[in-house]
Amino acid sequence: MPWYTIPALIAAGFAAGFINTLAGSGSLITLPALIWIGLPATVANGTNRIGILMQNVVGVGSFMRHRILDLRGALLLGIPATIGSVIGAQVAVNLDEVMMRRTIGVVMILMLGIIIVRPQRWLQGRQTEMTGRPTWTQLVIFFVIGVYGGFIQAGVGIFLLAGLVLAVGYDLVRANAVKLGIVMLYIPFALAVFIRNHQVDLLAGLIVGVGSMLGAWVAARTAIEKGAIWVRRLLIAVVLVSAIDLLGVAQLVTGLFR
Repeated sequence: MPWYTIPALIAAGFAAGFINTLAGSGSLITLPALIWIGLPATVANGTNRIGILMQNVVGVGSFMRHRILDLRGALLLGIPATIGSVIGAQVAVNLDEVMMRRTIGVVMILMLGIIIVRPQRWLQGRQTEMTGRPTWTQLVIFFVIGVYGGFIQAGVGIFLLAGLVLAVGYDLVRANAVKLGIVMLYIPFALAVFIRNHQVDLLAGLIVGVGSMLGAWVAARTAIEKGAIWVRRLLIAVVLVSAIDLLGVAQLVTGLFR
């Protein structure tokens, strides 16, 4: 690995760690970076999980110290997500990624409308912790999100936030904390599947992970200090950029001017 790729991977990891902790889709930065250094797309997809695991350890620790993380909720909702993530990782090579990216892009556009039109539902929330058992609807929602997270990971944070805010009732800041707890729970299982199939570059993953941990630490402090309104603004920007990327709008526009 050439020396100049190391600071590039750390920078990509920092950006991804920051964005993932506050919103999601940070993998849209790290996946191209890992492919840029020469990793096959399948290996980049597996390697990316190392940085995600490391950033979530830092993010969860920060939110726990400030007593914002609903640990019980993260565990209860993380179980179906973990089961789904293992299934998603195992079938990753058999799915049509292009069609999935287009479908997810459309869903994100719809979600963007919900975030903009009903802001109070994202800012205030209905509860600070989960007191009862998850409903069957919630279990199914987080299982499906886990399947997607096990498959490709990019964008899963946004769907977790949507599920935690709209289906469970957290505000954005607490939803971010629970989201990190869920991802930290299921990522090791998905990562194990990729390691078993020899689709992880440990060195590249650890380098990205260093930057990701720094980004997650800064982001957690930002979320706590700035509050839900600031996080919502970032979420809108991230969802919009992610939808454009997933729908291939940039490539289409570039092709029209060639």
